[in-house]
Amino acid sequence: MTHVTDVTDATFDTEVLAADPDLPVLVKFTADWCPPCRQLGPVLRSIAEEEGDRLKIVQIDVDHNPETTLRHGVLATPTLMLFRAGEPLKSMVGARPKRLLLKELADVLPPVGP
Repeated sequence: MTHVTDVTDATFDTEVLAADPDLPVLVKFTADWCPPCRQLGPVLRSIAEEEGDRLKIVQIDVDHNPETTLRHGVLATPTLMLFRAGEPLKSMVGARPKRLLLKELADVLPPVGP
């Protein structure tokens, strides 16, 4: 089963920036105290299960990982950043329903296999 992986300052570069260049990585910058972050959790888990072969999803706690948070200019939670081949492609702030998030990601997801 594909799931949302937790990353840290120590593992971010390996898990996100050095990830398979053909597989986009969606990073959720989150915090335990953030209600919209908690709302987004089930949405991302559902997408990870459905789109795990086309999208890797990770989350990083901004309070425990300030280096990565600052390096990517994250000022609000939740912030979603999409990376491919180590480069940020898009950034979205705030929780959103699954349907809308999938629509926002459609242009960067690889095509569905044969």
